[in-house]
Amino acid sequence: MMHEHLLIEFARWRRDAGSLDIPPYDDVRSAGPINLKNRHWISYYGKHPDEYSLDEEDVAIEEAGLFGKAGGGTIVDVTNPDLRRDPQALKRISKATNLHVVMGCGTYVGSMHPPDMDERTSEELANEMVSDMLQGADGTAIRSGIIGEIGTEFPITENEEKSLVAAALAQQNSGAAISIHPGRDSKAPLAVMKHLLSAGADPERVIMGHLDRTLFEEGDFTELADTGCYLEFDLFGQESSYYAHGPIDMPNDATRIDHIIALLAKGFGEKILLSQDICQKTNTTTYGGHGYAHILENVVPMMKRKRIGMQDIDRMLIHNPARILPLVDST
Repeated sequence: MMHEHLLIEFARWRRDAGSLDIPPYDDVRSAGPINLKNRHWISYYGKHPDEYSLDEEDVAIEEAGLFGKAGGGTIVDVTNPDLRRDPQALKRISKATNLHVVMGCGTYVGSMHPPDMDERTSEELANEMVSDMLQGADGTAIRSGIIGEIGTEFPITENEEKSLVAAALAQQNSGAAISIHPGRDSKAPLAVMKHLLSAGADPERVIMGHLDRTLFEEGDFTELADTGCYLEFDLFGQESSYYAHGPIDMPNDATRIDHIIALLAKGFGEKILLSQDICQKTNTTTYGGHGYAHILENVVPMMKRKRIGMQDIDRMLIHNPARILPLVDST
């Protein structure tokens, strides 16, 4: 699974500063703990103070273990420091589950950047990422294995552009892949690629995530694929969310597969990656959600029913990740 979160907390820096302004929810379903009576409503609207925080290590171990029992081997956790990354906890989860866990680094979207982001340079940000990957993160010897998720909104802000330049520099000095969280606009992925390419990033080592909620026309997928980047469908299982009440029509899993079938027919099978982006409590089976094993248990059978062959399924779930994840010789 190429884009997941085992532990995460949004808006870390504002929480730490005590400046996170959470508006009071005017519905009684937001007042109590998440339970069978309110979890669907919470997953649909996101209106609960605990929803956007995966903060229970024992739950993470149990949930990741279900993925392992379903045949999974590796989880790429793209939680960066802005989302309260915890290297020691990820190591414990990996040991407890016998799963490979790949840890991310870098910065998230502008609204969640650290308070000193205006003063930091792209070179400084790049050096931090390279240190995370080649020496160890957050004062530990535990190293990151991927740059990201690097977050942008749309239009891309000045600090987000700085972050993209830093990611490109870090890639050149580490050989790591870059995983992108693009803004929620169909023009966002190409805008991100433009910044990355101008800063010297290798498009063949860039993963454009969240395409399921960003691109909806076949021509847009093809245009992005032509840049050489990897195309990541990483919201499998998320078929009902707050997107339903905004400008985005969230697709269901069958529609995601249809987009993938079209890309396979055009010869882009070696550039497709899959995941579920588990980042909310109600995404987990503990809180009534689909969990990390959803693709293996439910999506793969649907792909077979839609006549995607095992060769292509293995490519997307095994061989493409195996190609993009290793650090390459940056010289």
